[in-house]
Amino acid sequence: MRPEILRARELRRNMSEPEVILWSRLKRLREQGFAFRRQFPFRGYFLDFACLSYRLVIEVDGGQHNEERQAEHDAVRDRILERHGFRVLRFTAGEVRRNLGGVIDRVVCALEEMPRVKGEGRIEALSPILTPSP
Repeated sequence: MRPEILRARELRRNMSEPEVILWSRLKRLREQGFAFRRQFPFRGYFLDFACLSYRLVIEVDGGQHNEERQAEHDAVRDRILERHGFRVLRFTAGEVRRNLGGVIDRVVCALEEMPRVKGEGRIEALSPILTPSP
């Protein structure tokens, strides 16, 4: 089995509390036609949540994302994802804990603004590992 698949499985088993909370709501959006994947490997990164059909990525940022070096890394990563046609939404762990309804509202609004990608969002480079994800 490919290493990135094994790593994605490990990350799914060890999600943070805010990720678990958000996942419990995101998976319900499937009923509205918005299917998300957890810890999706893409170009050496692991996306917390990805709705491939709409090219939307959702990241839950813990406290380490406030550090300058990590913030720079996140900005580079977001630009790479945007170049591949993704829109990235970032929420802090605190936002997810304190205002889950508001987070879900923002996600749904973003999805409704975006066109559905033909072919269920099939991505040409689903995961050659190019650079390690921290």
